[in-house]
Amino acid sequence: MPASPLEHSFIAGLDRDLTASSGATIEVIAPFSGAVLHELPLSTHNDVHDAYARARLAQLAWARAGFAHRRAVLLRAHDLVLARWDLILDAVQSETGKTRGQAFEELFQAAGVTRYNALTARRVLRGQRRRSGLPLVISTRVRYRPKGVAGVITPWNYPLSLAAMDVIPALAAGCGVVQKADNQGALSILSLRRAFIDAGVPAQLWAVVAGDGTEIGGAVTNEADYICFTGSTATGRVVAAQAAANLTGVSLELGGKNPLIVLDDADPVTAAADAAYACFSSLGQLCVSTERIYLERGIAPTFIREFARTVTGLRLGGAFDYSADVGSLTTQAQLDRVTAHVADAVEKGATILAGGSARPDVGPLFFEPTVLEGVTPDMDCFAAETFGPVVAVAVVDTEQEAILAANSSDYGLNASVLSGSPRRAMRIAEAILAGSVNINEGYRGSFSAVDAPMGGVKQSGLGRRNGPEGLLRFVDPTTISRATGLLQLPRSGREFAKLAGPMLLLARALKLLRRR
Repeated sequence: MPASPLEHSFIAGLDRDLTASSGATIEVIAPFSGAVLHELPLSTHNDVHDAYARARLAQLAWARAGFAHRRAVLLRAHDLVLARWDLILDAVQSETGKTRGQAFEELFQAAGVTRYNALTARRVLRGQRRRSGLPLVISTRVRYRPKGVAGVITPWNYPLSLAAMDVIPALAAGCGVVQKADNQGALSILSLRRAFIDAGVPAQLWAVVAGDGTEIGGAVTNEADYICFTGSTATGRVVAAQAAANLTGVSLELGGKNPLIVLDDADPVTAAADAAYACFSSLGQLCVSTERIYLERGIAPTFIREFARTVTGLRLGGAFDYSADVGSLTTQAQLDRVTAHVADAVEKGATILAGGSARPDVGPLFFEPTVLEGVTPDMDCFAAETFGPVVAVAVVDTEQEAILAANSSDYGLNASVLSGSPRRAMRIAEAILAGSVNINEGYRGSFSAVDAPMGGVKQSGLGRRNGPEGLLRFVDPTTISRATGLLQLPRSGREFAKLAGPMLLLARALKLLRRR
């Protein structure tokens, strides 16, 4: 396998950007080769505490600097991210095992998120006049105040884009950030952060710490004024409980067991290609990727044949170019989980239509994209998230059966509908219980729509990132009302007696005028 193209000096430079003082390190493994990529410095509880203290001081000046200053800095950062695209892509591939194309999706998303928040924050957060209960008598405005310092906990699977979707709106809103990077994604996050620091973001405003979640995760959560967490549902519950103890706001993007419905009016060849990408981008290590496919009976034989052929033809590889269709799993734990899910399904009667095997001949953590048929509720992969290159196909007789099957999950993060009829697909999309639904696309439509909210329902999370909703997470609204002096509000029984009648007439008049 090819060695990582990252230079030692580049890695060492980024490592120095971590808030870490203990001198302890941990080996980070390059997924493509299994070799040690670098020694990552580990942060302590004291490091986290110090990072919050410094970020709070920097945040005061950053908030006072105003929207125009923050916009200019973020737009410069946008340009630097694009200018350094090749080095950043190298970092993402080296840590995650993604293909070049799927790493590029991350970089493109990070740039889009930066541009959007830079240009949108003032419009969404500058405050506005609101209707008063007594027009002309009372004037009311809403102002937004940055919450302070956000704690952001980012996983390894999409370190660049997930960091951007939480950190950048916080910065645009005038907040500081203490971010816990997963050990396997720290270089990617630090390479992104370096572009922002060089663009003018104060280094202490966006601190990055790294280490085991059980060691420092609680410290990141407990000192935050708002918490953004992306990860498993089990860990999300722990973070939510810690946040609740402090009455701290939280947004959680958690697990998914995402369904894809293929209707009988879809083109089977196109649908097979779209479904393959929906399932196996980043080798399935994506919270919004597809793990369940429901086929209307009329298209099932043709689709299954085309899908198996497409999946079998996907090129596995670890090159730092665009020659591979799918890359590697990221960690040994991921490989073990995928292997166990496939073995359990086969042992209990499922049929492998494509893939099914590890590929150590390609690299230590490669696993073939795998299609299973005949998956039943007693199999581990039926309801639990595999988070790897495994998808189960099943045949249904009606649209209603497909909707019921899609909704029969504890999760509700993302879903997809493939159809030749936009109207029919929209009708089904509106009936699916998920935070986002894509029509004739797996996940990239909603994932890339940075002006629209993204998040889950049921056990897939709380809150939303992206769009105005993503910015409003990081501010506290303050309502400011002023008596204009046009009319004195009643303060005594005698004054109420005089004004009760006219105020009742006013209430009736406002209803007739349809004034809220």
